[in-house]
Amino acid sequence: MEKRFDEGQDEIEIDLRELLFEFRRKWWALLAALVLGGGLVGAYSYFVITPQYTSSASLYVLSKETTLTSLADLQIGSQLTQDYKVMINSRPVLQSVISKMNLDMNYKELREKINIDNPNNTRILTISVQDPDPYLAKEIVDNVSAEASDYIGEIMEMVPPKLIEDGVVALEKTSPSVKKNAAIGGLAALFLVCAAITLSVVLNDTVKTEDDIRKYLELPVLAVIPSKESVSDSGEVQGQKKRKTSRRKAGSSNGK
Repeated sequence: MEKRFDEGQDEIEIDLRELLFEFRRKWWALLAALVLGGGLVGAYSYFVITPQYTSSASLYVLSKETTLTSLADLQIGSQLTQDYKVMINSRPVLQSVISKMNLDMNYKELREKINIDNPNNTRILTISVQDPDPYLAKEIVDNVSAEASDYIGEIMEMVPPKLIEDGVVALEKTSPSVKKNAAIGGLAALFLVCAAITLSVVLNDTVKTEDDIRKYLELPVLAVIPSKESVSDSGEVQGQKKRKTSRRKAGSSNGK
């Protein structure tokens, strides 16, 4: 079975049977790529990459002092969450947290640690902080939530978002995922080896059989020149036949 790709006047033909045979013949290279790629990336993730821990806090967005009952009030609350997401990451809030906690980082570094999520169809903002120290991550997210709530209430001149959940100290690391990275590394290495084998098959234009001559050169095969091995083998066979024939003739003459 062949697969052909046409690009203008250029043609690339891939013999799928030959390609599958080459994969089968070099199975050891595929297996080695899978094992080595996964092992190296997994080891790098485990020993080199610094583990990160995440702590999250939640804020509830209000638009009035009273209980939210009307549809318009609900819609306003949902719209405010988008504004609050921007304000939580604003420089005044984060600089205030840095000063209050005496953090050894600048505004941009702290902002990169913070992720804000708004679940669909809710007025809840989830603030997450990622840090190598799980205790520091909890302290930062609590301070960011408190500072953001005060700042939003002051700027918007309305009810500030209510804190409904404090951060907790993470017991398990969030990243890196050693198993996931190892799987990705193994598959990536396997893909590269498969691509290299495929490229070697595609670029190999060596004429090996009579069919290759007809396919590539579009010429009929008029004669076949046997190799030395085939000539020597056929010569030995013919010699053996001649010796057997001569022996039979000699035997018949003696019998007479």
